[in-house]
Amino acid sequence: MGIVVESAGETRVAATPPTVARLVKLGYCVAVAAGAGEASRFFDGAYQDAGAAIVTDDEAWRSDIVLRVNPPTPEEIAKLKDGAVIAGLLSPALRPDLLEALATRGITAIAMDAVPRISRAQSMDVLSSTANISGYRAVIEAAHEFGRFFTGQVTAAGKVPPAKVLVAGAGVAGLAAIGAASSLGAIVRATDPRPEVADQVRSIGGEYLPVDVQVEQSTDGYAKATSEAYDRRAAEIYSEQAADVDVIITTALIPGRPAPRLITAADVASMKPGSVIVDMAAAQGGNVEGSVAGERILTDNGVVILGYTDLAGRLPAQASQLYGTNLVNLLTLLTPGKDGHLVIDFDDIVQRSVTVVRDGQITWPPPPVQVSAAPPKAADASTGGAPDPSTGSGSSKRTLSAGAKTGLIVLGIAALFAICAFAPAPLPQHFLVLTLAVIIGFYVIGHVAHALHTPLMSVTNAISGIIVVGAMVQIMAPSVLVQILAAAAVLLACINVFGGFAVTRRMLAMFSKAGDR
Repeated sequence: MGIVVESAGETRVAATPPTVARLVKLGYCVAVAAGAGEASRFFDGAYQDAGAAIVTDDEAWRSDIVLRVNPPTPEEIAKLKDGAVIAGLLSPALRPDLLEALATRGITAIAMDAVPRISRAQSMDVLSSTANISGYRAVIEAAHEFGRFFTGQVTAAGKVPPAKVLVAGAGVAGLAAIGAASSLGAIVRATDPRPEVADQVRSIGGEYLPVDVQVEQSTDGYAKATSEAYDRRAAEIYSEQAADVDVIITTALIPGRPAPRLITAADVASMKPGSVIVDMAAAQGGNVEGSVAGERILTDNGVVILGYTDLAGRLPAQASQLYGTNLVNLLTLLTPGKDGHLVIDFDDIVQRSVTVVRDGQITWPPPPVQVSAAPPKAADASTGGAPDPSTGSGSSKRTLSAGAKTGLIVLGIAALFAICAFAPAPLPQHFLVLTLAVIIGFYVIGHVAHALHTPLMSVTNAISGIIVVGAMVQIMAPSVLVQILAAAAVLLACINVFGGFAVTRRMLAMFSKAGDR
């Protein structure tokens, strides 16, 4: 496995000494090109201490598996071995020519920016890791350009008002920007087409500005194009806010499409001199009229527009560590035997999605991934609610018929009656308590927001630790075996109690404002 030197201007590296150590434990022989990590302050000696061999860059490119940050150039593709595996940020939707070039060499290509937005793939989601860093760094860049404090202050020399920050888009990058700006003391406002993010915005100190227009819900975890009605109302909000705020940070991106235009030249002209705009979508056309990818622009009215495309790379050590960890988590999935042998299983939705070229055949795009429930379609009145032919047998595969449900209910009532009528005491009483507990628990959990399921279950674990009382009662039993079992039960129950409350506290802290901690 080779870790190669990145192209000029890239400060990140595909593996850090800690992640190299984990790759070695997976059975891989890791070869790091000399100087590959210097821009991220990871030096060759640290890689050697982690178990890697230091080689030339050409030797690293001739490895069976090559780990990379940016997509390879044609010259770099020529260095690869026939049939090799390369993993990196390949942007397959935007670079069909790259896929063709890799396919002609019989290469297997893994696009780290094609990880599906599903729960079990979160540890491999490079886009989220990068967006988190970029959102934080966008605030730092804005604060550097801004001529005042972000926080309000009252001093002997006078009063300093807090800065007002508008964040367009409350995805991973937007939430990171909101949290960073709020922690610096700014008044933060945010917009997003998804009304469900309002609570997240408020929890980290921001004010959510709703756009009261119905929008289509995302089914794959990525942003969707908005309607014309939404765009008109959002444009009005942006114009109103541009004249009032000091800093605007835009994060709106739609995978595989040019960035939507949010801030017009008229909006920029209405901003106060000294205001700052950070266009995080500049690399894909920009959300701000007048922004230029990779450049700092000063407008005629004194507004600074930053179109930096390397925000994550401006924190190279952190960005490299997170990217390397994402790679290791994916390779752990692809190395089931931990023997250094990479295996790709197309029956696994994650592996199928990230593999854009396999053994010289282009496999992009993958089948669509549904990560959220779509609204149910109304039955067609003309067909009397006939099943959709595209789904085979219609809804009968997904739900029980009314007759089957009625039969199960009757059967359950009969079983409950039989237990209460014929079982010896005190079993009927205990069974009734259990039945009521199940019903109450079902309805309680069913009405809790998904975001709160983890703290709810951790509290449930803590409460279930009441078994410690029963164990303590038995700990003085005459039997030594019972005493041993009771002592073990007390220990495990205490772990359950304290662990449950500890997890609950940590989870709820995530929803608390920074000032409340």
